[in-house]
Amino acid sequence: MSPILYALAAAALFGVATPLAKLLTPAMSPWMLAGLLYLGSGVGLAIVRAVAGRRGASVSRADVPWLLGAIASGGIIGPLLLMWGLQATSGSSASLLLNAEAVFTALIAWFVFSENFDRRIALGMALIVAGAVAIAWQGEAAVGTLGPVAAVLGACLAWAIDNNLTRKVSLADATTIAMLKGLVAGAVNVGLGLALGDGRPSSMQVAATAVLGFFSYGVSLVLFVLALRSLGTARTGAYFSTAPFVGAVASLVIFRERPDAGFIAAALLMSVGVWLHLTERHEHEHVHEAMFHAHAHVHDEHHQHAHGPDDPPVTDPKPHVHVHRHEPLVHSHPHYPDIHHRHGHE
Repeated sequence: MSPILYALAAAALFGVATPLAKLLTPAMSPWMLAGLLYLGSGVGLAIVRAVAGRRGASVSRADVPWLLGAIASGGIIGPLLLMWGLQATSGSSASLLLNAEAVFTALIAWFVFSENFDRRIALGMALIVAGAVAIAWQGEAAVGTLGPVAAVLGACLAWAIDNNLTRKVSLADATTIAMLKGLVAGAVNVGLGLALGDGRPSSMQVAATAVLGFFSYGVSLVLFVLALRSLGTARTGAYFSTAPFVGAVASLVIFRERPDAGFIAAALLMSVGVWLHLTERHEHEHVHEAMFHAHAHVHDEHHQHAHGPDDPPVTDPKPHVHVHRHEPLVHSHPHYPDIHHRHGHE
């Protein structure tokens, strides 16, 4: 499965979560709902990991600060803001507003972590922002509408920080990363809900929320991390920005909402922006510096190295994990700013 398909599948799973979670918001508080969504993903992935085992590199000590930051921003702050915003925002509008996550993700990747971008990518992001503005503007600046919109956009910023921090640990096993996020964020949010005196949801509500969390938060995050390794943070975020379109369509069906002019304008602007990202091609001669690291890999053009006595057999065609050295290499081919292509551009 290609990394682009990983990103699109992650987007589809996450996209349907917004309108489905809105169905659950009247039954429980934002804290309890966010906590159960993440607990569902964490427990479900823990079961999957126990049955299937770890398929990638282990989380190293150096990864821990990045992972904790990702959990705090994306697993605790982001869901709380989103669930609060959903209480006073239509499902279709909230779904399209979530496109801002890709913009915030790219801006942080470009200007904080120096990830490469060009005019085509920047134009695509500008169109996505224009679409978000079209959805947010309701004809008058009323506090009652701006507050929920700001909460949804705040959730997007929190997830953007999460995405960039997760890229730092993306070499580790994707299931382990998503499982830890789910268990820690879920426990914190459920604890907050109970401490604030929220009522206990019924067993059916817990089960429904946990199943939704497993697929839309857990499996989606595993696929997102797999895409992150190969596409880089900004590009993965761009592909992932198709999620709100999935959510918007699902919301129109579930809630029988009628799209207005702002919705249609936003959909058109965002569609063109996403298309510009999907049709990008980046190719030039570049240099690979020597480096050591560990991750799941096969012996492709970037992985031509010897194996030690404790490493898997060189003839093994399956992805395998061990510490390996990348020799210096100069070549040209289409590529993204993935874990092996963090070079400068003139």
